Amino acid sequence: MLEIIPAIDLLAGRCVRLAQGDYDRVSVYGDDPAAMAASFAAAGAARIHVVDLDGARAGRPHNREAVRAIVAAVKDVPVQLGGGMRSQDAVEDALALGVERAILGTAALRDPALVREAARRHPGRIAVGIDARGGRVAVEGWLETSDVQADLVARCFADAGVAALIYTEIARDGMGTGPDLDATAALARSVAIPVIASGGVGSEDDVRRAAATPGVAGLIIGKALYEGRVALARALEIARAC
Repeated sequence: MLEIIPAIDLLAGRCVRLAQGDYDRVSVYGDDPAAMAASFAAAGAARIHVVDLDGARAGRPHNREAVRAIVAAVKDVPVQLGGGMRSQDAVEDALALGVERAILGTAALRDPALVREAARRHPGRIAVGIDARGGRVAVEGWLETSDVQADLVARCFADAGVAALIYTEIARDGMGTGPDLDATAALARSVAIPVIASGGVGSEDDVRRAAATPGVAGLIIGKALYEGRVALARALEIARAC
């Protein structure tokens, strides 16, 4: 069954969404991310996706207390966290906060040995975030775009023991135009690692399409939940029915 994963993006301790990763195009949806996480858990979420946007931009985690509060608020619902984890210490600190999975993005391109070592130390608790513009991997909080293709990064970790790959097409993120399921499925065909689609969900039809796309193990939904275009309970129902 497709895993539906609600998203919380943190900026200065608030719950926000960016449009196409642009820090100058911010929509604020609340000052209490922990309460938002609790509402997702109450609606039936089996996992919550959290991104420390300040950390992604600065290269080191920034929203520790907000993350701690989220973990406490959702109790037994696992939390996966990305943003600014570019050292082993940052990974260890995130896991010590109670996060179930640490997501490494920039490090996957710049320091693959770090990802491999983290996955060795923490089996099943390390995921790789692959964020791309037109198939090319972006890093440093999406502020820089490399010349490296997403599938090359994915294959680099085929035998590393990472728990999942999270693929985001930046051009669609926060736009509600639908996730790039073709690219996500292509990535899934290149490796035997669960691949989660992220970015662009804007309707229930997007959830149905994701559930019907071979190789897509999960779907992260953010802005569509906050703006009422998709209800989390309904998305979970669609996923169960497909």
